[in-house]
Amino acid sequence: MAGLEIHITIVFCLLLAAVAFLYASVGHGGASGYIALMSLFSFPIVFIKPSALVLNIFISGISFWFFKKQKHFRGSLFYPFALTSIPAAFMGGYLDVNPVLYKQALGVLLLLATLRILGVFGRGNRSNRTLNKPLALVLGLSIGFFSGLIGIGGGIILSPILLLLGWADLKESAAVSALFIFVNSFAGLVGYVSHHPLEVHHFYWVPIALIGGALGAKYGSGTFPNQILRYTLSVVLLIACLKLTIL
Repeated sequence: MAGLEIHITIVFCLLLAAVAFLYASVGHGGASGYIALMSLFSFPIVFIKPSALVLNIFISGISFWFFKKQKHFRGSLFYPFALTSIPAAFMGGYLDVNPVLYKQALGVLLLLATLRILGVFGRGNRSNRTLNKPLALVLGLSIGFFSGLIGIGGGIILSPILLLLGWADLKESAAVSALFIFVNSFAGLVGYVSHHPLEVHHFYWVPIALIGGALGAKYGSGTFPNQILRYTLSVVLLIACLKLTIL
């Protein structure tokens, strides 16, 4: 924001690009990371939600493009979730949430993201189960609504579900999650701007995030090793989780 001192702005930009790189490398838009980062730098809550959604749209979009280019995307896996998640994300984005509950919910989601990246939900090396479409529709509805309410795309929730249920491997999960995040973030942003103004300063950080996101998506969709990324990102998320839920 304009009020940040120059040296603080430089540090923030470097961290923002790093977060975008890390998330895009695993097919995520990075909303939970941007929210954590902006919270750590004491950005106001009213600024965080729309800015995170805007950044999410750009980074998840470029991440999806790279993963699809490498032929990791399965449309049949994406559409059942998206069908119900898009209208639900719009409704969630339209509603306002209590700031205290907002921080607590974010803390839980960040912890979930940390466990996902550390491999607690599995590495996603096998996908041998047939998609349960009715269950996917219900899950898409739930994830979409909560994602729009909080200001994220839902990829940190969808990815572990796909891996746990054996519906996708790691690369397929990344590709599907990237597009899922893109459409839900867009729907959530539309819901938000239907009764809140979207201002130019919500786009200030997009160019910085795109630099990191493009590099992360390029290497993550190819053969770039993710082990170091898992541990680095997990540390960032744990720190943010503690700040949101305890400090």
